Amino acid sequence: MAQYRSMDHAALAKRGFLLGVSLFVLGVLGELVAPAVVGPLPGWGHMVLTDMEGIGILLGLFSPLVFGIVLPLIE
Repeated sequence: MAQYRSMDHAALAKRGFLLGVSLFVLGVLGELVAPAVVGPLPGWGHMVLTDMEGIGILLGLFSPLVFGIVLPLIE
């Protein structure tokens, strides 16, 4: 018989939200601090930091929704 592991939805929602916030903060700080420290960034550097901000926002919004609301309802 297969045994199923129970997921800790609250912990996953919190960790996902914190990961999203940290990605967003690192992206914003990178955009503000990196040009002052290392000079002008190349185009790909700006794109990576901008992607970090966008992914951080999406992850911070959707992690609590998916792991905190949707998955507990469908289990």
